[in-house]
Amino acid sequence: MFIDKAVITIKAGNGGNGCCSFRREAYIPKGGPNGGDGAPGGDVIFVGDPGQLTLLDFLYNTRFAAQDGGHGKGKDMHGRRGKDLRIRVPVGTIVRLAESGDLLADIDEPGKEVVVAKGGAGGRGNARFATSVNQAPREHEPGQKVDPVDVELELKIVADIGFVGYPNAGKSTLLSDLTNANPKIGPYPFTTLNPVVGIMEYEDFKKITVADIPGLVDGAHRNVGLGHEFLRHIERTRMLVYVLDMGGTDGRNPIDDLHALQRELDLYSDGLSARVKLIIANKMDMEESEKNLEDLLKDLNKTIPVFPMSAVLDPDFNEIKDVLRDLLSKCPEHTALETEQA
Repeated sequence: MFIDKAVITIKAGNGGNGCCSFRREAYIPKGGPNGGDGAPGGDVIFVGDPGQLTLLDFLYNTRFAAQDGGHGKGKDMHGRRGKDLRIRVPVGTIVRLAESGDLLADIDEPGKEVVVAKGGAGGRGNARFATSVNQAPREHEPGQKVDPVDVELELKIVADIGFVGYPNAGKSTLLSDLTNANPKIGPYPFTTLNPVVGIMEYEDFKKITVADIPGLVDGAHRNVGLGHEFLRHIERTRMLVYVLDMGGTDGRNPIDDLHALQRELDLYSDGLSARVKLIIANKMDMEESEKNLEDLLKDLNKTIPVFPMSAVLDPDFNEIKDVLRDLLSKCPEHTALETEQA
């Protein structure tokens, strides 16, 4: 099951209490203070894990707590620092405060670690308060207490390239041919209901991630159909590619589809369609494809490059892989969102 939203409760560890203690040894009736300090509590740290693809685990496990710091003891013994808690999440997970929506972390890279909740400070023992005037202080500090906090997790797929198109345009077939992904494929709309990410590999060991996003429908910017569930996953791709059905399956018109796709992207986020760097004119093996391609090229007037192909019949995909790589090299690198607190 693909889950891309969850709300969990996290709690950093409390700081340990400082100790009030005095040195007691034979023949030393009035030893000085030797109360140790309490230790800091553990932090809650979110870690990007490329092996996780969904937030499903957080539907059932919703409460997470780091270890409290140890209390100080006599003989100047300080407490042991609380153990940090590392929460592993899929790459592309955004962490926000559930109440205010403030951004806490953007886990946009494998292995990236962000401290989201800081452990409480440990209290000072009475040995810290000794002065020339007060050589037997009884003052000591409690450790800092930390309240639990609710955070919202939202997974937005991070990929270099995103395939965008209407249902049954052939995106899943194309992805399976270009990458190691194995999406569900069928001759009917909405075969793909969740984002699928594959990796294109090259002879020089270059790797490019490609996402097959669930098919768009008219009114998606108003959350019609998969709506925002679709659109928010393409926000983080470096480059978008339209995949058009040139055969006009189910009475569709490729030019109408193109204009509708551009409109839906820009209504959702102004300028989003500017990330489209290529149109893959798919299903060129079908009867009406040649005429539809001619009309499409006239309509575009060379504003966006077009690559005609058939994902079903073309035996060699090296050419389209090279085209995608070249276009991607001219796109800006992905940048993480800026957090609203240090």
